[in-house]
Amino acid sequence: MSLAVVFSRAQDGIAAPLVTCEVHLSGGLPGTSIVGLPETAVKEARDRVRAAILNAQLDYPQRKITVNLAPADLPKDGGRFDLPIALGILAANGGIPRDALGDHEFIGELALSGELRAVHGVLPAVLRAARAGRRVVVPRGNGAEAALVRDADVRVADSLLAVCAHLAGRCELPAAQPLADATAADAHAQDLADVRGQPLARRALEIAAAGAHHLLLVGPPGTGKTMLASRLGGILPPLEESEAIELAAVRSVAGHGADPGAWKTRAFRAPHHTASGVALVGGGSLPRPGEISLAHHGVLFLDELPEFDRRVLDVLREPLESGRIAISRAARQAEFPARFQLVAAMNPCPCGYAGDPSGRCRCTPDAIQRYRSRVSGPLLDRIDLKLEVPRVAQTELRAAASGESSAAVRARVVAARERQLARAGKPNAALSNREADRCCALDARSHALVDRAIEQLGLSARAYHRVLRVARTIADLDGRERLGAEHISESILYRRLDFA
Repeated sequence: MSLAVVFSRAQDGIAAPLVTCEVHLSGGLPGTSIVGLPETAVKEARDRVRAAILNAQLDYPQRKITVNLAPADLPKDGGRFDLPIALGILAANGGIPRDALGDHEFIGELALSGELRAVHGVLPAVLRAARAGRRVVVPRGNGAEAALVRDADVRVADSLLAVCAHLAGRCELPAAQPLADATAADAHAQDLADVRGQPLARRALEIAAAGAHHLLLVGPPGTGKTMLASRLGGILPPLEESEAIELAAVRSVAGHGADPGAWKTRAFRAPHHTASGVALVGGGSLPRPGEISLAHHGVLFLDELPEFDRRVLDVLREPLESGRIAISRAARQAEFPARFQLVAAMNPCPCGYAGDPSGRCRCTPDAIQRYRSRVSGPLLDRIDLKLEVPRVAQTELRAAASGESSAAVRARVVAARERQLARAGKPNAALSNREADRCCALDARSHALVDRAIEQLGLSARAYHRVLRVARTIADLDGRERLGAEHISESILYRRLDFA
């Protein structure tokens, strides 16, 4: 029988649906046709595969070759199907045993010489193959990334010939070597002890880290807003291995690969204010993840927030609450995870010095209002903590840094996060409204404080529940099971800049 079946995986967001590569040899004029909704790069595989087989000194059948990539309604793109197509042709022609293919999955692009080249999106494919109980063969360039999946049997190969020798039982392919864990999680993160002054901002940063809350810093240039934001990663709890794998899968799909020394480190993404909406949330004719997905389980820092296009910022509204982004195109749909922590920074006015004791600001009230209105109210409503970052006094700048280190703050953050996970199985920022009402029972005094804040600050229903969640985090940092009026009042303090 001149029919062979080889298994591979396509790329669909961070999913990896199974693709069955069926190769049939028949009579007729020699030629190769590929069906099953292939994109241009997949159609071109017939030329790469033919040259690779011939240059590997293997027999290429002079018959009519039909390659079917099933399911037929799933688009296939890239060079990842070169290796399974080549193996299917060789097996159908009797060059390699067909029965050796059933418990394997193959991914890889072929060079004309027969060597294997790395491809994008290998990690999701290995995850799915491991669940299916099949061994995976990948190019050596993808081996370190694929070895992140500890329960998968991953073999690496340099060439088509090596894969054929493995299937024929002549030479076993080596196993992929796992990445060495980082010696210390987030060891490269900058230390919070370097920050001089700014006790309120440091406190807000600790609260944001403990409860996974979004944070907005408002202040004149040079007050340390960027410095504070860059140190958030150093006080966040360590990534769980499942979270690190999920982030690595997003990076794999985006073509960024995995860093052996930092794959368990939380991401810190800081796109420029000229970034487009597609750059932030992802997209393209073949959907790829954007900055918010690359910041999954990490920090997305938007400096000079009003300088971003307002329409670009507004695309963040849904992901801020849902933790996912769905990208729809005419022919393709994809969904990417995007549970990031937003830290934004902005000046109080166009010149940056409104409210500064120096009195150097000359901006008119209308100019200030126009500047601040570039950030929409609905987006600001989704940010839990907002505070001013004033200029640091010269005496504090000249003095030696004496604040707590990131390690000391992180210990409190980890303890508070553990309380949250034990209570609800999630950080406080992710609590639903019903869960927030249940976990944040208020006494009469606290109720009065909240009612007064709603009346004076005009808080929305969403802002009300965010006040409760932040107060719950403050109580967790204090080791308190019940909320007190002091927790509510501090939480309300961080909503006083709802100016849009």
